[in-house]
Amino acid sequence: MTRALFIAGTDTGIGKTHAACTLIHALRATGRSVCGMKPVASGCEQTAQGLRNDDALALLAAGSEPSPAYEQVNPVALREPLSPHLAAAHAGVTIALPPLHTAFRALCNSYDTVVVEGVGGWRVPLAAGLFASDIAKAWTLPVVLVVGLRLGCLSHALLTAQAIAADGCRLLGWIGNRVDPQMAAVEENIDTLRTLLPIPCLGILPYGVSPENAARLLDGVALDV
Repeated sequence: MTRALFIAGTDTGIGKTHAACTLIHALRATGRSVCGMKPVASGCEQTAQGLRNDDALALLAAGSEPSPAYEQVNPVALREPLSPHLAAAHAGVTIALPPLHTAFRALCNSYDTVVVEGVGGWRVPLAAGLFASDIAKAWTLPVVLVVGLRLGCLSHALLTAQAIAADGCRLLGWIGNRVDPQMAAVEENIDTLRTLLPIPCLGILPYGVSPENAARLLDGVALDV
């Protein structure tokens, strides 16, 4: 049976894709076939093949061969770098769960593990009455929380963890990502997160280290979802 998990973030721009790609490499090292998925992506570039998103392309490159079709990895690609509900409205598109789930099931039929990356933070709106969190909820996916290690991360991490738990989702653990190499008292902040978050730390990703090299810092076996 295919395993799958959802990568949530404390905010936008905190390295969800970097952590997801690192996790994909760690899981592949355990012998599994793994692919990433970015169900909804805004800020896409027009190419000869259609709209393409850098995060989705990074997930595609990190995954096992043979690679799936881009449209399965990123079924909703939006041009403008805005909140998805705004980018979709400007493009005349309505985001809905059924087409996303169809792509997800196709990936599940082809790979041992599917790593689904969210968009923005946990409660980013996708459409009227639909939020990024609803993807994890509807598909009953366990969640890995990526914490961008920068000033303000403590409150963001605790509030996001509370929201995930309140939504009835299972939190597997958290990954710290060094997005600010100049962050003061970083080790003390990490210790505070270890103490206050009611879930295990799955690893701390250094600044400027590629996913392939950072994968050894995560325990893919521990993520037996």
